[in-house]
Amino acid sequence: MKQIPKQRADFSYFLPIQTRWSDNDIYGHVNNVTYYSYFDTAANALLIEKAGFDIRSSPVIGLVVDSACSFFQELSYPEIIEVGVVISKLGNSSMQYDLAIFKPLHDVASAQGHFVHVFVDRQTRKSTPIPVEMRDALSQYCVNK
Repeated sequence: MKQIPKQRADFSYFLPIQTRWSDNDIYGHVNNVTYYSYFDTAANALLIEKAGFDIRSSPVIGLVVDSACSFFQELSYPEIIEVGVVISKLGNSSMQYDLAIFKPLHDVASAQGHFVHVFVDRQTRKSTPIPVEMRDALSQYCVNK
């Protein structure tokens, strides 16, 4: 089934990212695996900036258990892109981020996808509820409030 590119207005958080020289592959465009790195960077930036998540010492961490990406338009170095993020599902111990990559001054996504984080205890790796403070801070970025 063909995906329809999302619009910039579908997202509530944006992270600008400078593409790097090493992002391009032999075909002259950003390699597909790099899009996942952009997604991961943006999802974690949301947690750090808006929920005060401490990646080094938090007793709870998010592990990616599912991800996907659909590509619509090539990216290449040098460009500054913006990754849009919105939380489409917020469960007890997991959340799904919907993400899209936009070129400057473009309202239609060049790529889009999702990431699912399951939150676990840092030491035991057992599933654990998303901390209330994090849930409260991120609620404004949820599609279905």
